[in-house]
Amino acid sequence: MKSHETFTLIEEITRNDGTKYIEISDMVQNGRAELAAERGFIKGVRILQLNIPYSPHVQKYEHYINEKYTMPDENMDHFEEWQKTPEMQKEIAIILKENHIG
Repeated sequence: MKSHETFTLIEEITRNDGTKYIEISDMVQNGRAELAAERGFIKGVRILQLNIPYSPHVQKYEHYINEKYTMPDENMDHFEEWQKTPEMQKEIAIILKENHIG
């Protein structure tokens, strides 16, 4: 089942090994990341920017994620890090630049 999330924020996720990565997401997924942190699946999550502009780059990344992943429900037993193609890594870099992050 495909997801239909609308991405509205940028967050930083800290893995259990202490490494961090940036994700473009929404409040639902951020809540799931908070729950994952409480359950020990990840070390933590923090929002870097809310209400990001809905640029063509955000839309392209959002479409990619919605086609490949389903948002977890509250019964999740792990935290799935979204794998990104080199093209999607470039889209994230542009989104971060558009939002003056990084």
